Amino acid sequence: MEIWNRHFECMDRNELRKVQGERLIETVERTYFNVPYYRHRMQELGIGPESIRSVEDITRLPFTTKQDLRDNYPYGLFAVPLSEIVRIHASSGTTGKPTVVGYTRNDIATWSEVMARTLTCAGADKNDFIQIAYGYGLFTGGLGLHYGGEKIGASVIPISGGNTLRQIQLMHDFGSTVLACTPSYALYLAEAIIESGISRDEFRLRVGVFGAEPWTDNMRREIEDKLRIKAIDIYGLSEVIGPGVASECLFQEGLHINEDHFYPEIIDPETLQVLPEGSTGELVFTTITKHGLPLIRYRTRDLTRLNYGRCKCGRTFVRMDKCVGRSDDMLIIRGVNLFPSQVESILLEMGGITPHYQLIVDRINNLDSLELKVEVDEAFFLDRISQLEGLRSKIQGTLESYLGLGIKVTLVEPKALERSEGKAKRVIDKREIQVLK
Repeated sequence: MEIWNRHFECMDRNELRKVQGERLIETVERTYFNVPYYRHRMQELGIGPESIRSVEDITRLPFTTKQDLRDNYPYGLFAVPLSEIVRIHASSGTTGKPTVVGYTRNDIATWSEVMARTLTCAGADKNDFIQIAYGYGLFTGGLGLHYGGEKIGASVIPISGGNTLRQIQLMHDFGSTVLACTPSYALYLAEAIIESGISRDEFRLRVGVFGAEPWTDNMRREIEDKLRIKAIDIYGLSEVIGPGVASECLFQEGLHINEDHFYPEIIDPETLQVLPEGSTGELVFTTITKHGLPLIRYRTRDLTRLNYGRCKCGRTFVRMDKCVGRSDDMLIIRGVNLFPSQVESILLEMGGITPHYQLIVDRINNLDSLELKVEVDEAFFLDRISQLEGLRSKIQGTLESYLGLGIKVTLVEPKALERSEGKAKRVIDKREIQVLK
């Protein structure tokens, strides 16, 4: 198995910890003297750059949240003059001001490096044709994969998101071997390929690198079965750098975090205390090589667990489990905590339905209600009404037993739910809509 940067990716962990400590010290100095916000926060805690002598001292530093980025919109957390910023990206800003991220030339080089590692983890090399169906523009997905693909010498097809029929045509005609997009769009493409009438045997596609939204192992199996590829999970956040923070290798036993650039911690989201090794909690990152927008102890809100065991691929970087949810998009319904990924995992164990669903949360007469709309498989949909009712009852009973929560299940015909060419809209929380009115 190829490894892009064997020196760092296979480094002895004691040596890696020394590198992390040196880079952390440099980052703290850079933020203290160049970012007034961080200087103020550290002074409030009675610490300065001299307080950080090794990576073990990281717990003395303050946390950073997405709200901190919004409060300092647009450039308040940049650590270099704007004349040194060569690229600006931003989040969608669906719940307020967008979070703005800036990159120096050094940061772009770092981004290209970690994306080269990501693609190599997936088994890609200079002989591949990488079809990038992530969006280009302010979203970091498209350009992140683009630079990584070029760095490993692959042929990059920058088609961007959408225009599904053209995606299929170019995938077929250009001989794409690697697909990069969201997992929900990968399923959409799989359906569209079947409808196109072109035999799957005529495509050269062999692997996909999918991220930007939560997805379960059951959904992975759906993608691998329908597209006949290896589906690799990748992870990143625009604020941290974009895609390239972590990625699976071909063994698919956790996502290797590029620890020489992003130092991870797992904390209790309530107490903010670092949890013991092997615990599930909120993932926190400190960027230890970024210059434009260095972040200290950034709370991702993603819930996962870290595995420090050596991977069979030979890489020594810590691996994170697939995220089980988020500490801030967890649904609380009549006192029960619910993550959409729990519902998806159950649904994909059942036959007769597709992986397309939508959760609708509402409040009626001051009581929360939960409805699940799920598409019936085309073959099953043509069966008798009694069989459909049996399927509906089975889904409802299984979910209520597992979740401990009453749920209304509505079966809808194939392709009734809106398809997404980006992140799938899995949850509609009408309680939030009512509050905003």
